[in-house]
Amino acid sequence: MKIIADCHLHTSFSGDSTASMETQILAGIQQGLQYMCFTDHYDPEFPYENNPDVAPGTFELDYPSYRREFLSMKEKYKDVIELRFGIELGLQAHLAPFLREYTSSHQDLDFIIGSNHLCAGFDPYYPDFLIGRTEEEALNLYLEESLVNIRAFDGIDSCGHLDYVARYLPHRDQLYTYAAFADRIDPILTELISKGIALEINTAPLMKGFRYFNPLPDILTRYKEMGGELITIGSDAHVPEKIAGRFEETAEILQSLGFRYYAVYADRKPQMLPL
Repeated sequence: MKIIADCHLHTSFSGDSTASMETQILAGIQQGLQYMCFTDHYDPEFPYENNPDVAPGTFELDYPSYRREFLSMKEKYKDVIELRFGIELGLQAHLAPFLREYTSSHQDLDFIIGSNHLCAGFDPYYPDFLIGRTEEEALNLYLEESLVNIRAFDGIDSCGHLDYVARYLPHRDQLYTYAAFADRIDPILTELISKGIALEINTAPLMKGFRYFNPLPDILTRYKEMGGELITIGSDAHVPEKIAGRFEETAEILQSLGFRYYAVYADRKPQMLPL
């Protein structure tokens, strides 16, 4: 396997997973991984009132317990696999001061993913998000808010699943291309490149039967044209069966697009691995 690091993983410390950290580690070892970075969810001020299918508190994080379990597992498996400690922060522009304080007070993090899980107060995962708006309007609004969020808070290492919203649009394959939304996507890519933030390759859509990972390959082509080289790779696995999901296929696509390296992070600094 060319990709030996999975840098977007969830455990039962994320409210939307029931997998123990050890179960995930054992699955990663079985898949031949040499690096795993856990990135459990923390979405402060998630608007549960707009997303009634989400139990209040789902996207909070018991950080001390999460850290203790990680250190225990890191010690237990130190001779088998390199484990890294991260977090996936849900971005909202108005939370920028809080997020700066939060990340500065947690210096033990190896890696921070910043993800745009919300748009207009709704998680696009839930169908209510599309009430009163077309799919094209949803895409435009999501990309606009993503740019605002990244400009407000850039204290992240990688931009998670850039086009997350597209996963949940019924006509995504017909509607969503880089060319159709270039005026929304280019400013985001410019922001990431100028601030040294990696672009995440998230393979979860492939495991769900979609044609491509996030972001689309033509977005990656544009990213490279603009000088972007820094990428991270993660399965976004919430269950052990999806760890390192479709990594071999992903490596082939990335190589065909001209990428030769991807990053893993330690102490918030990238280390480059060959594809």
